Amino acid sequence: MRLAVQFGKLGRLRFISHLDLQRFMQMALRRTGLPVAYSQGFNPHPVMSFASALAMGTSTEAEMLEMKLAGDVTAEEGLLRMRSALPPEMPVYRARLLDDSHAALMALVRYAEYEIRVTDCPELLAAVPGYMAEKEVIAMRKTKSGEKPADIRAMTRTLEAEGDSLHAVLQLTETHTLKPDLLIRTLAERAGVEVPQTRCHRVRLYAQREDGSLVDLFDA
Repeated sequence: MRLAVQFGKLGRLRFISHLDLQRFMQMALRRTGLPVAYSQGFNPHPVMSFASALAMGTSTEAEMLEMKLAGDVTAEEGLLRMRSALPPEMPVYRARLLDDSHAALMALVRYAEYEIRVTDCPELLAAVPGYMAEKEVIAMRKTKSGEKPADIRAMTRTLEAEGDSLHAVLQLTETHTLKPDLLIRTLAERAGVEVPQTRCHRVRLYAQREDGSLVDLFDA
């Protein structure tokens, strides 16, 4: 069996890198006393994985961690033990057990939902309808093999401006990922303004059903 938990990274902890988060969580799992399975070899470590890495500086309430279990535990016990081992700025919201035959969470992620607060730049917010009306918007996207042009409009499922914030559902897969910072840079360029200061918060991760509709990753 595997235990999946949804947790947040708030306040100052949003500045923890993904690598530091991995190390931190390994230590936290040891403190929980949960029957977590460990790898073999000279340097055993908990068998765990995250659904998706998050850029440093972005807060979230939708981080997903799954760990392989070497013994029996209930989802409720796992939830309580994880809560006791993590600090207040890393709240644990829910937990569930997954059968070993269940696909890994990282293999199911298709989209992420963000709330992006934009500081004093109404021109950028006003550029949203024009962006969404386009059939194609080409931008230079960083990949493992360097920068390449990509149609980021196709990776934008929804985008709305409300008050001083953007609400966006952006594609998040191994081969097609649109990061909020690239979206903001593109909107600023289209609006003819400097890139403003922003504060990004990841609200939810989604899997996708066969009919194309989205479902909360935790419920997938």
